Amino acid sequence: MKRGLIIVLLAFALFISGCGTHSDPGLTSKERVCVDLCVESGLDLNDGPCLSDNNPDWIYDDWVCDVAHEPRIDVDDLPENQCEEFRNGLANHFIEVDPGCNLIISM
Repeated sequence: MKRGLIIVLLAFALFISGCGTHSDPGLTSKERVCVDLCVESGLDLNDGPCLSDNNPDWIYDDWVCDVAHEPRIDVDDLPENQCEEFRNGLANHFIEVDPGCNLIISM
């Protein structure tokens, strides 16, 4: 009986801890996908790349997912480091995460 209870408690503890992922219950689905793309990107994020450009895992029309710094630095404002759809007016909203994959802003 005690062993079963211990297993259930351990499973619950892993569940609420998010198993080491960026699980924040306050994130919207778009924000969560952006954070997940960041975590899974395998890219050097210090130059602030766009994570949603040409990414089949990004399914949100009128939104982009971009990496920036908080506070912003010069590299964040270079056009080549901004999302193409946002630059071209095809997207009107953006989600920014920092190079550590933490949400900065969603608008």
